Amino acid sequence: MTELRWRYGAATDVGRVRDLNEDSHLASRRLLAVADGVGGAAAGEVASGVTIAEVTRLARRPPVEAETELGEVVEAARDRIRAAVAENPESEGMATTLTGLWLGDDSVDIVHIGDSRAYQLRGEDFVQVTVDDSYVQHLVDEGAITPDEAQDHPYKSVVTRVLQANPAPAHFETRPAKLGDRYMLCSDGLTDVVDDTAIESVLRDFAEPQSAADELVRLALEQGGPDNVTVVVGDVSERQRFPRWPWFTAATVAVLAVAAVFIGLALRN
Repeated sequence: MTELRWRYGAATDVGRVRDLNEDSHLASRRLLAVADGVGGAAAGEVASGVTIAEVTRLARRPPVEAETELGEVVEAARDRIRAAVAENPESEGMATTLTGLWLGDDSVDIVHIGDSRAYQLRGEDFVQVTVDDSYVQHLVDEGAITPDEAQDHPYKSVVTRVLQANPAPAHFETRPAKLGDRYMLCSDGLTDVVDDTAIESVLRDFAEPQSAADELVRLALEQGGPDNVTVVVGDVSERQRFPRWPWFTAATVAVLAVAAVFIGLALRN
């Protein structure tokens, strides 16, 4: 029996400018996720933290109805954010992005809201698999600016949809899983200062997921690190799982064989 699993690495840094890291992340055998807190003084780190805490409860089991279960996690996180705001009104406006990848038996289920990103590297192809919920992405979609112009747009950090107390739908998608696929999740602390060409180069050049994650964070810091930066890299890998009964049978036969020897010796004596 073959079980797909993530072979993963993760790195995060507060950056060169910020005093507090509002990013949170999860890297596990089944589930990868990045959440980038929004709100600054409004406790964005609380929003991202409680969201990843809700995501974590799914990490140790395979998805049954992935979109439904991921949707329930989003709503549970929203409830916790709402409760935190009620308890501390000064945190009004706190919110977070969320990008998560849940690896099933033959597919990758994606939940996404905000402007954190997920990329996929498969063979010669390198694609961004999420679409930013941002003002600048809206301008690109409308044809008002080009993707290159979006990279340096003064409003590139303005998000149009986030996970917060007020309802806002998340995006869900399912992609086929293939051994050897590499995925990278990140907060915008990476993509605001490191372009896609450099990101792809690192993901191709560094075989170990942890080394790739470390290098991408290093590049963001080298470019000034104006924001918190978090990177999670996951490779679709396999783990062989063997049914227990052959081992049980072999052990039983061995025990019986040893017992037979001792019985034979006892009878001779």
